[in-house]
Amino acid sequence: MEQLPPGFRFYPTEEELVSFYLHNKLEGKRPDVKRVIPVISIYDIEPWHLPKLSGEMCQADTEQWFFFTPRQEREARGGRPSRTTESGYWKATGSPGYVYSSDNRVIGVKKTMVFYKGKAPTGRKTKWKMNEYRAIEEVPSSSSTVVPKLRHEFSLCRVYVVSGSLRAFDRRPEMSTRETPQLGDNEAATSSQNATMVEKTSSSETSHSGGDHVDLPEIDGFNWGINDGLEQPLWEWEQLNWP
Repeated sequence: MEQLPPGFRFYPTEEELVSFYLHNKLEGKRPDVKRVIPVISIYDIEPWHLPKLSGEMCQADTEQWFFFTPRQEREARGGRPSRTTESGYWKATGSPGYVYSSDNRVIGVKKTMVFYKGKAPTGRKTKWKMNEYRAIEEVPSSSSTVVPKLRHEFSLCRVYVVSGSLRAFDRRPEMSTRETPQLGDNEAATSSQNATMVEKTSSSETSHSGGDHVDLPEIDGFNWGINDGLEQPLWEWEQLNWP
């Protein structure tokens, strides 16, 4: 599409972000997605400079911007990623959560961060926010079961500014019901989690900011660390590790 039709907006759901865009990037497919989601080292750049670096098909967007960011070398060596820029730092907020497919399967994880100006831990909170998504893939194990694995090579980041006005991505239906999700063949949920959970979708202050926290099922063989160097981990599962 060389010329975009009037009214075009890049308006993906979280499922589409993870299952299509992020998975294709991880598998090295669909190089054309860079027209809407380019690759940058997002934590080296001040957030107010990010909109002009967005994909060529999204340059006119004034509400949200999407980027792939590669895993940092220090993280690949087992260290914690640096989320500090020249003028401030990104700090995790709220509770991390799962990203679900339309058939109620867990396909990814997300956390929300807020940008603070100044030095940690006394920086000044700004209106810049980011949702960082990572994909989960199911890997067959030697015991003929499916083991979820968190992919670290690339994250997908959605950047936006907190606003009191209704924006395009706030206009989805506010609530939908989901049964407690399953990962592969694992019996993930406890009896208290078998009840229907309510998930708010695509609201800047709910699903995109950690405000839609749900109790995460305990999964054998997982560790999801969320320590960004400023806060203690919220969960400790054995293998799924996201610093």
